[in-house]
Amino acid sequence: MSIDTASALTGGLARVIGPRLPISDRARANIRNCFPDWPESQIEATLVEMWDNFGRIAGEFAHLHHLDYDGNDARIEVSGRDHVAALVSSGGPGIFFSAHVGNWELMTQLNRPLELRLHMVYRSMNAPLAEWVLRRTGGPESGVMIRKKPAGAYQLARAMRNNGHIAIMVDQKLNEGITVPFFGRPAPTSPAVAIFALRYRCPVLPVRVIRRGGPHFSVVIEPPLDLPDSGDPKTDTMTLMTTINQRVEDWIREYPGQWLWLHRRWGK
Repeated sequence: MSIDTASALTGGLARVIGPRLPISDRARANIRNCFPDWPESQIEATLVEMWDNFGRIAGEFAHLHHLDYDGNDARIEVSGRDHVAALVSSGGPGIFFSAHVGNWELMTQLNRPLELRLHMVYRSMNAPLAEWVLRRTGGPESGVMIRKKPAGAYQLARAMRNNGHIAIMVDQKLNEGITVPFFGRPAPTSPAVAIFALRYRCPVLPVRVIRRGGPHFSVVIEPPLDLPDSGDPKTDTMTLMTTINQRVEDWIREYPGQWLWLHRRWGK
């Protein structure tokens, strides 16, 4: 089926079924904690929108590598290419960070049009068949996929030493991470972006995908963040990760129905 049909079908199913699943209670609690002034009707509307977006991602997944990302497809608008061009022309390493907003899977397809070969960190699937589908369906443009395991950290370090580019999702809980504010609450956060950025003093670019209705998207590549340089690595790590969490929070506040509220972001 076409991407329009697949997106509408899976989005519609998720919109109906998702809010009835027990896991939606976690999402409701997360939304309520982040937006304590919202009425229940707004919380439910955001939950439905979240499920619609999540369902559409499933339907769109197999179509992503067939889309045109060079500016010839009305479905895809990419802004901020100049920031990537400056990074590539520098010849040095760089870091892209994002979050589970819009159709985040679309970012795996930006390697060729942006002249990158991203090393992308992902969480492996529990089911072997699902893992096989994830790694096979994205197409050759998906770059180097690195599992979120201890061995993956060595691969990322090697990529940085070789002036490569890495991409990390920063909005999930990491029990072994550092505690950084997120929506005004302490959240266990991976410090990987800050550790690599401060060690190599390389550009850190925020990237997000905004759903513009159905399978139509804006990919927004923002200017590099200013790197702190206090001389204290721990202080600078906390400063940078606080800035990153705040940036993700700003994205979510702008489009709350496009973030995946199902994670245990703040703990149990």
